[in-house]
Amino acid sequence: MSRPLTGRGDENDPHRVTDIDGRSVDVEQRVVTKPARTSTAAAFALAFGVAALVCVLIVILSPVGLVLGIIGLILGILGLRASRKVGITGKGVAIAGTVLSALAIVISIAFAAGMVTVLNNDSAVERIEQELDKMRDKLPDSVEVPQP
Repeated sequence: MSRPLTGRGDENDPHRVTDIDGRSVDVEQRVVTKPARTSTAAAFALAFGVAALVCVLIVILSPVGLVLGIIGLILGILGLRASRKVGITGKGVAIAGTVLSALAIVISIAFAAGMVTVLNNDSAVERIEQELDKMRDKLPDSVEVPQP
C-alpha cells in the first residue's frame, strides 16, 4: 500500500523524497504548461499595418491608409505591452505591425504635404489645367456604339 510522502528529499536530488518510515523514494515530477497565446492586439496591428501600407501605396486611398495606420500604431503599442505578460507572445508581430503602421502614416503625410504644395503653386496648377485641356482636345467628338 502506498503511504503519504513527507519531508524534503535529498538536498542534492530534488526528485528524492523521504516517506513516513524514513525510506528514500524517487518521485516523478511532471510540469504541465499551457501553450502560449499570441496577443490579439499584435495580430490586428500587423493586419492594420499591412492594409494601411497597401492603401497608402494606392494613392487614391491615402486618407484611408492614414486612418488605418493610426489604428494599427495604437494596436501595435497595446500588443507590445500585452506581450510582456507571462503566457502571451507576439512581440515580433507587434513590432512589425507598429513599423508598417508608422511607415504608412509617414508616407501618407508626405503625400498629403506634396499635394498641398503642388496645389498651392499657381504655375503647377496652370500646367495641370493645360495638360487636361490637351487631353480633352484629343477626345473624339462623337462615339458610335455598335448595335447587336
